[in-house]
Amino acid sequence: MSALVLAAVLATTPISLDEARARSRQNVQALTASLQASVAEQDVRAARSGLLPQVGFRSGASYSYSGPQRFFTTVPVQADDGTVTFEQRVVPVPEATNPNLNLAVSVSQLIYDRAIWARLSQAGAQLEAQRGEALEQADTSELEGIQRFFALYRTQSTIEVLKANVQRSEQQLERARALFQAGRVGKAEELSAQVNLGNDRIAVVLRQAQLARDQAQLATWLALPGTEALEAVTPPGLETPPSSPPSLEQAVAEARARRPLLMALRQRIRAAELQRSIATARYLPRLSANGTYQRGGPRVDEFFTEPSLQNAVSGGLSLQWDIFDGFNTPAQARRAEFQTRVAELNLQQSERELEGTLRQAHQTLLAQISAMGLAEANREAAAASLRLAEERFNAGVSSTLEVRDAQLNLTRAELTLLENKIEVEVARFALMRAMGTLAPGEAK
Repeated sequence: MSALVLAAVLATTPISLDEARARSRQNVQALTASLQASVAEQDVRAARSGLLPQVGFRSGASYSYSGPQRFFTTVPVQADDGTVTFEQRVVPVPEATNPNLNLAVSVSQLIYDRAIWARLSQAGAQLEAQRGEALEQADTSELEGIQRFFALYRTQSTIEVLKANVQRSEQQLERARALFQAGRVGKAEELSAQVNLGNDRIAVVLRQAQLARDQAQLATWLALPGTEALEAVTPPGLETPPSSPPSLEQAVAEARARRPLLMALRQRIRAAELQRSIATARYLPRLSANGTYQRGGPRVDEFFTEPSLQNAVSGGLSLQWDIFDGFNTPAQARRAEFQTRVAELNLQQSERELEGTLRQAHQTLLAQISAMGLAEANREAAAASLRLAEERFNAGVSSTLEVRDAQLNLTRAELTLLENKIEVEVARFALMRAMGTLAPGEAK
């Protein structure tokens, strides 16, 4: 067993909390949201295209052949007196070939259309909203990565605590065996210590499965191979006393200013308001200018060598005004107003839920800091109790059962202290995520 554990340790890849946070912001979920923002950026370019000149080029060449034909047609007939009359006669038409070359360049420019400008502004608002949602997803991914990192670190540290308990059980077995050989305790004390040692070793082995699960969950979240055996490096925050969190009022104010979710929802309201401007733009006329240059001819030499022939240029202004559209425009305007109201309600509800989340995260962090102080005191008391029990056992006035009870109390106290230290850090990051300050370098 020890050889397998040693091989696993040598094959692990260390990863720090900062590295896990950075990679989490670039995982699949975060990158997908970022790509959606890139799509919205192209929507802005598409909306802007309507304001720029539209240039088109068209050219072609054709060749037609008509075989000999006979058909009725009206032809002039001159009488002997010089008068001319018209008669229907069958006329033969010889075969003919007719080449045709043409070229055209057209330019159109929108001069005024309020809807185009409103759509461009709406696309900009939607882009900002999508960027806010991308930042929100990046924060969500980072917090999930932090939680998975600490889950792995918790399992690693738990194994270390259990290994320390195994060492204490080994020492207790050696003491019981020595006292038995000295005739100071019975054989039952040695056997009891041996059973306790076996149970402690089993607990360490069983934790290895949990370690593999936590490693796989963190690796896949960070877009690493699922077979990567990661080892969480001890975060610096666990080695220092936790700092006091900001007041709840400060946290709420910070969240209102920096939380990407609120920024996105505000931009959604602006986009809905601009939809009404798009709808009401149909009340106003649309003005555009266009020009076309054409060149064509039946002969190749004339088309290419006679620039003064076969040219045509046209241009003009176009004014379009929809006087009545069956009340479609006011219906679209009212629809946009209702969508704006829905967006406003979503923002208000999100603000209320954010306040509740902040209060919960704030109280959780305060409670965990208090619990951590109590856990440290418990750990010191449990360590003192174990020392006393071992002294009594060495003196022959107590049993292995008393030592075992003190030993388990110390192990539980150490695990509780470890759990509280980790929970303090997780609660601190959860509060930062609710405030929108996980990534202070990002433009919120």
